[in-house]
Amino acid sequence: MAVVDSRIVGQSKSTKIFYFCVRALVVGICRSYLRLRVVGLENVPKSGAFVFAPTHRSTIDIPVASAATRRRLRFMGKDSIWKIKPIGKVMTALGAFPVTRGSADLEALKRCIAVLQSGEPLVMFPEGTRHYGPEVQTLFDGAAYVALKTGVPIIPAGIAGTEDVMRSGSKAIRFKKCRMVIGKPIAIAVPDGGRASREQISNLTEQLQRELQTLLDEANRLIAN
Repeated sequence: MAVVDSRIVGQSKSTKIFYFCVRALVVGICRSYLRLRVVGLENVPKSGAFVFAPTHRSTIDIPVASAATRRRLRFMGKDSIWKIKPIGKVMTALGAFPVTRGSADLEALKRCIAVLQSGEPLVMFPEGTRHYGPEVQTLFDGAAYVALKTGVPIIPAGIAGTEDVMRSGSKAIRFKKCRMVIGKPIAIAVPDGGRASREQISNLTEQLQRELQTLLDEANRLIAN
């Protein structure tokens, strides 16, 4: 029987309490200082796994995303972080799991699938790295791939304002207002045989991109008003 890495799956009672406290603090700061407003919270499942797929404009998007649900959201982190054990334990408690930098994309996707199969929600930024401006960039297929592989829904979200809070390469934080608009779940049907075709993955990725553009446009509109 294969040994399951506890950093990837599993959540103790103490971890839940720690995450709840840190999340409450972070979300409180976002609401107070960034004037964060979230629209569409009713679209986030209260149980079961799902892929939370927001647009990506800043490092601040990660704490902003945590405002979508009180449940622990999982996300990928560089495995070098776990070399310092105290920091690694904190990152695991906060929902991060290690992925080897420079490793094959398939290995990272396998770890994402393991998280979803354990019943936890997973954050994946479909644009990959951070981008700027009002246009959603061409998406990577990862979110569509793991959703089709596991049958969990994709929850799209547009996050606006964060690129003005913390720009790439800068450690300075400016208190600008932010908005997150969460869309309706994109239901997924597992393909026959459990193997998605390239066309199915591509079609789902294109659908996700359209949804994200609509949500980002709405989030930017709320920022302007």
